[in-house]
Amino acid sequence: MARGRTTRTSKKRIDLRAPRKRSKKARKTPLKRRPTLREALRTADRVARDRSNRRVHARKGLRTIQASLDIPLPEIGTIDFDEPEEHPLSMAERVIRFIIGILLTIPCAVTTITLFQRVSERDFTSKFWHTSEFFFFSIGCGICATWLLSGIFRKTWLYLYVLGHELTHVIFIYLSFGKVSGFSVGLDGGYVVTNKSNVLIALSPYFVPFWSLVALLVLTPISYFFPDLPHYRPVLFGVIGSTWTFHLLFTCWMIPRDQPDLKENETFFSLMLIILANIVLLSALLCFASPDLGWRDFVYNWYNNLLDLFVEPLVHRFDR
Repeated sequence: MARGRTTRTSKKRIDLRAPRKRSKKARKTPLKRRPTLREALRTADRVARDRSNRRVHARKGLRTIQASLDIPLPEIGTIDFDEPEEHPLSMAERVIRFIIGILLTIPCAVTTITLFQRVSERDFTSKFWHTSEFFFFSIGCGICATWLLSGIFRKTWLYLYVLGHELTHVIFIYLSFGKVSGFSVGLDGGYVVTNKSNVLIALSPYFVPFWSLVALLVLTPISYFFPDLPHYRPVLFGVIGSTWTFHLLFTCWMIPRDQPDLKENETFFSLMLIILANIVLLSALLCFASPDLGWRDFVYNWYNNLLDLFVEPLVHRFDR
């Protein structure tokens, strides 16, 4: 592109063209309402307080584990609370975790293949698909998925997911002998301030269904105190199906939204670990629900698939 001087004249350019009409599509889409001065000041104050708190936590050597929700709020628009921070991992650590992520694709593939093999067996399909446990589990999954996709009580479900997400962080912080110095939950996301962070703390909400565990902790003792309670197992499996679907759908919805939890532990490594953990969780649910699918048989088939798909081809290649 050639460089040169540009001359400006004092004449004003007058546009004599007729104003363009808005297309039908543009007419249907409502214009975004600009925030009022009060809403803008409230938003600025909220962002300033959040950033000030993070600077104070950083000076004290505390870490902030955050769940980011990139969604527009109807009152104040989209808010970005993130600040450009240095990546906590060095280049060598990122490369090592990326290699570990590649290696994790092997157990992911073997577990998925084993799961489909066991589910597609004749004995399993002829018995399990007709059991009451699977029937009510499927009903719970269908009701929850329909309700979430319909958008009814969307803010309530979103708040419950963020609450469960941050409480899972808190539980694993205490299990790792850490301390929690700050806790916040809202429709625009949440965060936990702690003095300790690791892979398990950061990624646990993506593969631990918090509300399913709460349902088990509440409903399981009922069977001991009231062993003859009618319709207990259908209710139990229906609630587990709905809460697990709630966890799965919101996890798939959250991951593409630029989560700091994934970035600070290397994104590819984090994704492969989350996928593997959720496949193992699904296998555990099937083993728990089906009397014909035990853990011993599943692990035995998993080991044979590992030998057939990966170990033996490598041995034959090196023997040549």
